[in-house]
Amino acid sequence: MNIWSEEFGAVTDAPILLIMGSMSQGVLWPDEFVGRLAAGGRRVIRYDHRDTGMSDTVDFAAEPYTWDDIKNDVYRVLDAHGLESAHLVCHSAGGLLGQFVAVERPERVRSLTVIGSSPLGGGEGQVIVRALMGQPQPEGSLPEPAPEFTAFYRALMAAPPPEDRRARIDGMIAEQRVLHGTGLPFDEDAARRLQERIYDRARDLSAVTNHRLAAMAKPEFEPVNVVHRVKAPTLVIEGSHEPAKPGHGAIIAERIPGARLMIVAGMGHTLPPEVHEELAAAILAHTAG
Repeated sequence: MNIWSEEFGAVTDAPILLIMGSMSQGVLWPDEFVGRLAAGGRRVIRYDHRDTGMSDTVDFAAEPYTWDDIKNDVYRVLDAHGLESAHLVCHSAGGLLGQFVAVERPERVRSLTVIGSSPLGGGEGQVIVRALMGQPQPEGSLPEPAPEFTAFYRALMAAPPPEDRRARIDGMIAEQRVLHGTGLPFDEDAARRLQERIYDRARDLSAVTNHRLAAMAKPEFEPVNVVHRVKAPTLVIEGSHEPAKPGHGAIIAERIPGARLMIVAGMGHTLPPEVHEELAAAILAHTAG
């Protein structure tokens, strides 16, 4: 399994490994944001998960895997770059991977930053499925997604697959718009450039659905009642207009001893230019020393 990665900054600088969410390419970490981290004196590494972007894709029926394997790819990327440890900066489901790594191999995590994520073992996937199916949430469940998020994905599940490149990219832009949230203006031209880049650099765009099969292959991937064992200094970041996992950041911060919660005004579930300076400054401060 070959995993595509690239790095920025001096090899002598403190390393940051960027871990993107499920079914997402590493280039969803915006170039400008990555550049700010590198200019701040960090060696920054981003990578494509297996079955996304320029990393290897597989025939899942012939070569099945689980989210444990996706998590173990974190170690493979660190090893490939000669790193015994790094600061982990994680987005969405990447935050679950980062929390798991911090519990499982604490010596490899200098600090942890989770953005737009959920607490490890909190049952985020089940919450989203129940919301999409219109089922009630049991008492004590994580907060469910915003109504516009649920409505979009219900319609997407019922829609026929796109027939060509333009239709596929239009659908990807529509999804980005929903994830962007309502707190900041949505730049459709910039969204189109990003989604065209994602489409064109993918070995097989349809392979991302293997991440769902991996989750189904081992639904109990997330260990429960362990997140309090995270020892790495932790920064939790959530947008004030988070549509996918609203309020989950506060729960992570409550469960990880000493974790600090940061709310970014206007931000949804994406990383638009308006928040790059604020995010980079917070992460540079968190990874200093």
